[in-house]
Amino acid sequence: MKTSTKKIALMVPVLAVVAGCIPSPRELETTPVQVQTPKGVVTCQLYRQDRVDWDRAIDFPATKMSVPEADAYCQQEGQRRLNR
Repeated sequence: MKTSTKKIALMVPVLAVVAGCIPSPRELETTPVQVQTPKGVVTCQLYRQDRVDWDRAIDFPATKMSVPEADAYCQQEGQRRLNR
């Protein structure tokens, strides 16, 4: 039992330090951008400048497109900006 207690006592501070080094998506947000699409304007929240995985729609014409479709437009915009 003493060995596992020691391991836990050592691991908790290590995990806390590592967790503190990982940025949250909120810290990587850019100013929202608007993208004109054939179905209307989509407002996108873009994140990292080197990836598009988190890019998503925060406003879109819901009667004309689905969430996955709106998110795809945002990821396309993020990719377009990445390739500049």
